[in-house]
Amino acid sequence: MTPSVSEIRVQDIDHCGIVAGIIDQMCLVEQINQILGTHYQEIVSSGQAVKAMILNGLGLVSAPLYLFEKFFVGKATEHLLGEGISPEHLNDDRLGRVLDKLYEAGLTQVFVTVALAAAKKFGVEKDSLHLDSSSFHVHGEYTNNSTEGSGKPGEITITKGYSRDHRPDLKQFIVDLMCSGDGDIPLYLNLRVADGNEADSAVFAQILKEFRHQWEIDALFVADAALYTEGNLKQMDSLRWLSRVPATLTTAQLLLEKMSQEAFVDSIVTGYRIAECCCDYGGVKQRWLVVESEARAAADLKQLEKRLTKHLQQAQSQLRQLSQQEFACAADAIQASGRFEAQQRFHELAELEIIEHKRHAKSGRPRKDAQPQQCYYQIRATVVPNELAIATEKQRAGRFILATNVLDAQQLSNDDLLKQYKAQQSTERGFRFLKDPLFFTSSVFLNSKERVAALAMVMGLCLLVYTLGQRALRQALAQAKQTINNQLGKPTASPTMRWVFQCFMSIHLVTIAGFQHITNLTDERRWILQFLGAPCRKYYLLT
Repeated sequence: MTPSVSEIRVQDIDHCGIVAGIIDQMCLVEQINQILGTHYQEIVSSGQAVKAMILNGLGLVSAPLYLFEKFFVGKATEHLLGEGISPEHLNDDRLGRVLDKLYEAGLTQVFVTVALAAAKKFGVEKDSLHLDSSSFHVHGEYTNNSTEGSGKPGEITITKGYSRDHRPDLKQFIVDLMCSGDGDIPLYLNLRVADGNEADSAVFAQILKEFRHQWEIDALFVADAALYTEGNLKQMDSLRWLSRVPATLTTAQLLLEKMSQEAFVDSIVTGYRIAECCCDYGGVKQRWLVVESEARAAADLKQLEKRLTKHLQQAQSQLRQLSQQEFACAADAIQASGRFEAQQRFHELAELEIIEHKRHAKSGRPRKDAQPQQCYYQIRATVVPNELAIATEKQRAGRFILATNVLDAQQLSNDDLLKQYKAQQSTERGFRFLKDPLFFTSSVFLNSKERVAALAMVMGLCLLVYTLGQRALRQALAQAKQTINNQLGKPTASPTMRWVFQCFMSIHLVTIAGFQHITNLTDERRWILQFLGAPCRKYYLLT
């Protein structure tokens, strides 16, 4: 008997089954419900609402939160979230209440609790953690009613200021993110207790100390040059840290310029040469590693050529103006030429002459026997390259300095030190992910700063789910010594989850007379699913 049209229902599932499966593996719904509590009259629990937000966030659509309910229209909502849940239950009122509860529970505490539990379940190593920060811009007024200095601990202030997103016209807030060196997994997310104008150097050391004390994780903490200040180094005496040294320090400048090529040895990291030395900056004993990057040196030299051309044009223009000035005596002219040279970094004066000129004191035609009574002096010279300064700049091209308080090279070798710093890109990749145009919170449209802060935490949970899934897939492929095809149809053992998500477009859950079927589940998609674990396969009816 052929079923009637009313007995057939087609709903989208696409890659959402993979996302839902990873969330289930994390036990995220249960943890959120335990933290925020449940009520017997709730159709959608807080944990299910957060799961729905993550599905929306990783939905590969640019749909802001006020279109949240519409995101689930046509999707297999009940299949993904739980029995009895339909799109109309996922309205902005329910969503807003959950965001408020997350904020009240403490956003950093909630995130770290969930992240560390997930990391333990997935076997994520926490030997090294990488800290960085970035700003997120928002649309709206977000008036701060509290007086300055009276904000509650953990409360963000949304304000204008220096914009890392190059959007000074919009208000912003700062997010601090700490990721593991193993798989780029975010383990810590903090909404800056201040505003977009606060310097990273003012808070990084305190963040690391509090994280180490509260969650008792003995890791090597890695950060960029913002961490490296005299005050921070003294604060971190009980931590193992690795940081880039600011090139603005006098000691660092001299070392970058004067370190001879003979002092460097090849690193096992391809394209790098390294040289070790000791330092006690800030009264803290530490190892400094001068690093020379082949790729960066080429880029620096290319930029240097552009700078030299620009500086030469500027110097020639300034010299023309200087040559037109009149000086009362030769000494004044010489002093002016000295000041000019002092302002030039890569150029100097050559063929310098002080020309004496004479003229009559009175205007008009002088008498034939009249002698000029006034003297003035002008500068005549040419601008030439300062070969020593240019050679010094070329010498430091591609160089930077790393510092650590781990003095024993047996614990952290020079090559491992460089590897750990290069892994700092994990947090940068995390921020690029959060700011991607396809991510629905690239610009925040909420109407209160508390909900903006809570949504930022949910953004972090999206990143957590994404990176855990990507790490698990790559590990499964490596263990099985298998591959999947990439965008070019070539085999890869390290695919991105974004590409996997795109591979699962146009998959539907079809219900016919109460029986469920999955359509468009090709052999390629079945092959990928076998490496993603049973919780993911469950949503595609593969047991």
